[in-house]
Amino acid sequence: MDNSSTATTVAVDPRHVSYTHLMYALHAASIVIGIASTALIVTAFLFGLPSIIAVIMNYVRRSEVRGTWLESHFRWQLRTFWIAVAAFLAATLLFGPFAIILIGIPPLLLSYFLIGIWVAYRTGRGWLALKDGRSMPSTGF
Repeated sequence: MDNSSTATTVAVDPRHVSYTHLMYALHAASIVIGIASTALIVTAFLFGLPSIIAVIMNYVRRSEVRGTWLESHFRWQLRTFWIAVAAFLAATLLFGPFAIILIGIPPLLLSYFLIGIWVAYRTGRGWLALKDGRSMPSTGF
């Protein structure tokens, strides 16, 4: 029995690679805005115009990269965004009501900080893999 791989790979349009770099750059711009301003990383990432543009770009071209290794980067970016939205809402709902009596402020801010670090990590990890021509895992955080 021959164990050689017979899987075919779909050629990737170099314009799609550049497009994916642009999406990572927009997400990174939101992260830098969050670091350099009074905004938190997570709020700049979720509500900042650069990231919102990147998410729209992702949905617009997602079908064009289906079946290529770039599909994993599109999925990685969308998962990063939507998991961050869910984590932000969960932290806000869990700790927000207690912020009124001040005891909720430290855990709320810590939650936002940790989500921001996670977002920055995912953006950096994905962008480095793209630079190296590697796909992203389909599971895991």
